[in-house]
Amino acid sequence: MTSYIVLMNWTEQGARNVRDSPKRLDAARKQLGDMGGSFKAFYLTMGEYDMVAVVEAPDDAVLARFSLMLAASGNVRTRTLKAFPEFAYREIITSLG
Repeated sequence: MTSYIVLMNWTEQGARNVRDSPKRLDAARKQLGDMGGSFKAFYLTMGEYDMVAVVEAPDDAVLARFSLMLAASGNVRTRTLKAFPEFAYREIITSLG
């Protein structure tokens, strides 16, 4: 599984309906699960982003579809970072020679 960090901000629509946000999170968790992925962590944050999630998906295409589904809902805008775990980081750095 590939890990991703998803940075999210509410849209105006999402902020107006913020009380429904936990239900939307539950639906997103199920949706990603149905696609073969999972949420590993979720945070409400202060600062530049409203929420941060750490998720796993079988591949980039699955996460791209998931991100597009989130965008289509109109409640959040996302920025996604592909995350390499420490062992992969060490392998990449070691491969530099």
